[in-house]
Formats: sequence, C-alpha cells, structure tokens
Amino acid sequence: MTNRERAMNLLHYKPADRLPAVHFGYWTELLQEWAAMGKISKSLADSWYDGSPADRELDKLLGWDFNWYHTVGANNGLSPRFESKVLETLPDGSMRVQNGEGMIERVKPGVTSIPSEDDYLLKDREAFEELYLPKMKYFPERVNLEFFKTLNETREQDIPLGLHLGSVLGEIRNMTSVIGMSYLMYDDDEDLFADIVDAYAEMQYACAEAILSTGAKFDFAHYWEDICFNSGPLLSPEIFEEICKKHYKKRNDLCHKYGIDIISLDCDGVTSQLLPIWFDAGVNTMFPIEIGTWGDQFEAARNKFGTGMLGVGGMDKTALRKDRAAVDVEIERIKRLASLGGFIPCPDHRLMPGTKFELVQYYAEKIKEIRI
Repeated sequence: MTNRERAMNLLHYKPADRLPAVHFGYWTELLQEWAAMGKISKSLADSWYDGSPADRELDKLLGWDFNWYHTVGANNGLSPRFESKVLETLPDGSMRVQNGEGMIERVKPGVTSIPSEDDYLLKDREAFEELYLPKMKYFPERVNLEFFKTLNETREQDIPLGLHLGSVLGEIRNMTSVIGMSYLMYDDDEDLFADIVDAYAEMQYACAEAILSTGAKFDFAHYWEDICFNSGPLLSPEIFEEICKKHYKKRNDLCHKYGIDIISLDCDGVTSQLLPIWFDAGVNTMFPIEIGTWGDQFEAARNKFGTGMLGVGGMDKTALRKDRAAVDVEIERIKRLASLGGFIPCPDHRLMPGTKFELVQYYAEKIKEIRI
C-alpha cells in the first residue's frame, strides 16, 4: 500500500497493512541542535519547512513515512499585509515592531519565543473599515488557478494532501491580540466583532470555492485556529457558537460537495468546550492531540462523539527525550488507541529541543511494525 492509501484507509475504518510513521515537524531549535551534534547537516536544518525537500530528506534519515502537515491553499490572509517596521528601540535593546497583521509586538534580541503583544491597530469600526476591510476583500489573484488546475498530476501521489481552509477566528486573534479581541466582543458597537469575523470568513470561503472549482482533488481539508489556552477557550463557547459556527458549516458543506469528508482543525490548548461546536459544524478530525502538554485525550472525544470523531496525533512526544523504555510504554498505549479505528498516531506537536535523534528513529521503526 502507498502511505496515502494506508492513511486514508485508517481514517475511513478500512483495512491497512500497517500503521504509517507520521510526524508534525520540528522546532527549528531542535534541528539546529541536531546539526551542532553532527546528526544532520547545517544546510538541512536551515532549509527545513513543512513539505519541503529538506522535510522529505529528514523523513528518510529518521524513518518517517511522511509529515501529516502537507497542505496547500490560497493567499487568504490580509492582502496586502501591513508594512513590517520598527516603531521604537527601547533602552534594553528590545524593539516595538509592527508586523504584517497590524499587531505591535515587543521583540527582544536573541529570543526566539513568541513576542509579547504590545498594542494593535484593529480597535474600532473606523480602523476596521479603513485599514482592514480593504485587505479582507476577495480578488481573483488570491488563488493561483493554474497551479490548482494541474495539481492532480503534479502532486506527490504517496502523501495525503490537504486543502488549507484558513481560519475563522485564530487569524483575527493574531490581528487584535487576546486582549484586543476580548474588548471587541464587548465593544459599544455590538455588531463590530461579528462584522470582522463575517468579512474575513466570506473572503476565505470564496478562496476555497475558487480552488475547488478547478477540479483539484484533496484527501482532507484543514483549519488553523489556536484559540484555546491551558484551561479552555479564549472566548465563551456561547459567543463562539453564535458568531463562528455558521462559517465552519458553510466551508465544510462546500468541502463535502467536492467529496472531502475528512476535515481537521489545529487548535492548541484545552479544546473540550469547543469540540462539540466544531463537530456539529462538520469538523471531524482532531489534529494535533496534545496529550504531552495539555493532557488532551482522543479516547475521551471518541467516547463522547462516537466513531465520527477521527484523530491524528496523541503520541506523547516527551517520551522521545527520554529512553527506549519510555518510548516502548508510549507505543503500547498507542496500539490500544489505534485499535479503536479512525486514528493515526503522530507526535502530539512539533518535536522540541532535547528530542533524541536515535529515539525518533527507534519510534518510527516500531510504529511501522504495528498491524491493525
């Protein structure tokens, strides 16, 4: 079987010869760490990104079958983006930087973690209508029609390919900050937040519709959100359902029309309060499933939603920083989850610094031995 056949069969409760060895990429710091140790070349570490030639070369070195995060889509963000520029350099050497989404960030030299949010432009209706709404409009150049018209012949046939649907709320949160989004929900202009979500969502729907109308075929569709944290969602489920659910359903119905029945969503943090809303709107695949960070459990979701809930993830990647015994324990747990069907194990997010190169090789080898 090809990896694509193997994965699609598993997610459709059909027979497969074995489990695929699937991953979700790496922290760049880990790749630099491996390069410094002589495990991989510096050029390989520097050139890696999801789905890149370097990604496939690392697959060969480590024994992976493929990176699940092979997706393509449109230019469905703000367009044109805001000018990225340094607004101010502070006495401690940190800088206040306006990024392409209009967020003002505090950037510290030498620090690679996510910058702190300092200010934002999207504060009121005037800013929305003058600065943002023109950048949220659909125009034909957002979609490379020639690329998608030939995709069926040019794509890598052995790997499942996803249509990236964008985001209903996560990218708006990137424009406003968590604090700004919270204020917008309760602004004096009670319709403003919904208008922002509606405008952005309609543009992204038009992008997906244009892509699918070319005849391009996809194995799954995918959203990126990141609108939860370590104890739950960043907004009330009631507001989320009222303002956002209809847009997921509209986009997912479009996917169903074109034969895409696996629809996944990436949201870090504890997602249990939003899962019912997503599931009811047609999202049916948890990816990733962050057991090592948040204790997220695929089995709990399966018990609640039934066999319609699928999963890719759920392998505690922290075992890959320890030893073979820890990996063996995790593999035994994964075997039981895989026996439920509709589930493909994958490290629960990007592999982090301290992950041991040889343990990744060992894990990939052992996963391929599992028969379902």
